[in-house]
Amino acid sequence: MPPTPPAEGRARSAAELNERIRALWSHPQVPLTTEQRAEYEELCAELRQVERGDVTTAA
Repeated sequence: MPPTPPAEGRARSAAELNERIRALWSHPQVPLTTEQRAEYEELCAELRQVERGDVTTAA
């Protein structure tokens, strides 16, 4: 499943990103697929940006 990009001009909140990350990990002992792993890495990168304040929303 490809990652769901945020709406144009709208950054996702840390809460939204955390929720999506948690949804990927249905069970701790079930490994992620290659696609899920890629989405997880993208979500984590986006979360780091949000936490650092690197993301701005459009007016």
